[in-house]
Formats: sequence, C-alpha cells, structure tokens
Amino acid sequence: MTDGGAQGGMFGNREDIFISIGNKKIPLAGDWYYKPSVISKAYHLIETGPNAFPSQLFNAMIHPLTDVKIKGAIWYQGEANVDEATRYQQLFPAMIADWRKAWGYHFPLYGYSWPITSKEKKEPVSSAWAELRNAQHLTLSTPNTGEAVAIDIGEANDIHPRNKQDVGLRLALAAEKIAYGKNIVASGPVLASSKTAGNKIILSFTNTGSGLIAKNNQLTGFAIAGADQQFVWADAKITGNQVIVSSPLIKRPVAVRYAWADNPEASLYNKENLPASPFRTDNWPLTTAARKIF
Repeated sequence: MTDGGAQGGMFGNREDIFISIGNKKIPLAGDWYYKPSVISKAYHLIETGPNAFPSQLFNAMIHPLTDVKIKGAIWYQGEANVDEATRYQQLFPAMIADWRKAWGYHFPLYGYSWPITSKEKKEPVSSAWAELRNAQHLTLSTPNTGEAVAIDIGEANDIHPRNKQDVGLRLALAAEKIAYGKNIVASGPVLASSKTAGNKIILSFTNTGSGLIAKNNQLTGFAIAGADQQFVWADAKITGNQVIVSSPLIKRPVAVRYAWADNPEASLYNKENLPASPFRTDNWPLTTAARKIF
C-alpha cells in the first residue's frame, strides 16, 4: 500500500467498509496496526503530486487531445483550491477560456459543485467550502456552461461521494440541455433576486421547474443577518416561486445565505428533485479573499 497524499487509513461509514467472499461479509472498520516499510523522506524524496508543476497536467493530459473534436467537457475538481476559493472565481473561467482557445471553438463545459465535507456546525459560520461552491456557481456567467449541484450527496468523512450515479445523472441533464438543446429542467432552483420587506427578505428563483418544494416538508439551511453581519438560523417558507425568510432575532435584515456551510442542509428543491444552488445575497468580504496560495 502506498499513501502519497493523505494521513492513511480507511474512511467512510463502518457498515460500508468490508470485503465479501462469496456470501460471507468480513468487516474492515476499526483499529488497524501497520508498519511502514520505507519512508520516502529518508531518501530526500518528497512527492507533492503533479499539480506542483505548472503546465504539467495540461501538457501531458489535455494538449494531446486538442486535435480531437469534442462535444463538451466535465470538470470535477476544486478541493485543491478550497483555501483560495475567492481566487478560483478567476481561475475557473480562465481555464475554460484557455481550453476553448486550444480547441478553437466554444464547446460546453459542465462543472460539479462540491458535496458535503466535514461535520455539521450547530450555528451559521464562515466556510471556505461554501466560498468554493460560490466560485464554481459564479462561473455559470461564462457562456455555454452548466452545473451539477451535489450538496445532498456524499459523506461528512469522505471527500469522494460513493453515489456517483446521481452525480452523473445531474451532469447528463446539463449536457442534454446545453449541448443537445433539449427542453428539460436541468438543474435545481437558482437565486434570481432578493428584496427586503419589513423584517423579512423575499427571495425569487429561476429553474423552479414544476415548482419549489421543501425536502421532507422541512425548509432548513437558511441563515439571516442584519447590518452587523452576524448570521442566525432563519425561518423560511415557500410561497409560489419565492421563499420568504425571517427571524425574530433580526428586526432589520439585510442578507440571507442558504446552504452556506462545509456540510450544508439541502432542503430547497424543485419538483424535479434537483437541489437549489447554495447562495448568498450579501457582498461582504469572504474569508478566503486575503489568502494567497501559489
């Protein structure tokens, strides 16, 4: 076994970690003993992976394909950039533009919005993962792009969700609509606008499909704040294609955030069973804005 980039071990739910021999299931969860046979540092070798060398991935894996005509591309990445999520707002569109330049035409590209990570927090807090998802979503302003939201897929202790089928389905919906021009609902609700009405904020959405619904009949994951930028969990209710958000703790609300967490609650869907994209209505400074990772 070689581990070149993590802390070792096996992750996931205990009931999912096992091997099968015929009809016999042998659990593998629990404590293990191990003994390293060799440590690369002893030979002054530190493998930091292919991303450590600028242009290596492009030259080796992308450029050889640029003579092949493609219908589109899927981009499943982002965890390596979570500490510079704000900068990703420029990096992702720049990469799309560069790929299209290399191929010579503006093919569609569909991004994957990262699933849940880490444990749930009891109170609304800042989240670099939410800022990364926000950067991924903002890339939709680039023409001919789509998004597959996956905040309801995955496990808190495993960055790679085992449910690949729904991820593929949602990416396929984006491809059917954008690349093949099918008249279908290809994504969940997307925030269109917000306005304040007294002690409430009214949110309007596009991509509502057959209508907005609350998963399990409970609308959660909304946080609201006043001018002091201190968010609290909010009450939210669906009225047509709008969501009305309020809290008795916030008399003069100015901002709402939804699913803004490492491990967000995905409760707002359309009737096509596609989750809403996480969002914020404020433009307050992000926690990753000052970070510079090169």
